[in-house]
Amino acid sequence: MTNRIAELRKERKLSQEALAAQMQLLGVDINQRLISKIERNERFVKDYELACLCRILNVTEQDLLADFYA
Repeated sequence: MTNRIAELRKERKLSQEALAAQMQLLGVDINQRLISKIERNERFVKDYELACLCRILNVTEQDLLADFYA
């Protein structure tokens, strides 16, 4: 999932900082450093963070978790 987040973020031409800012607008207390840790698989993604990431990246939870459904 973490590689998928980075791929989708880059496809949408969002920096880690911009993604963090959009997450903050949705009420998630996250910053660029934590986005980086998520993308490097060094930080757990909480359920509400996953929902917000999907909303921002315009994908479903199943799209982000595709590796787990294979």
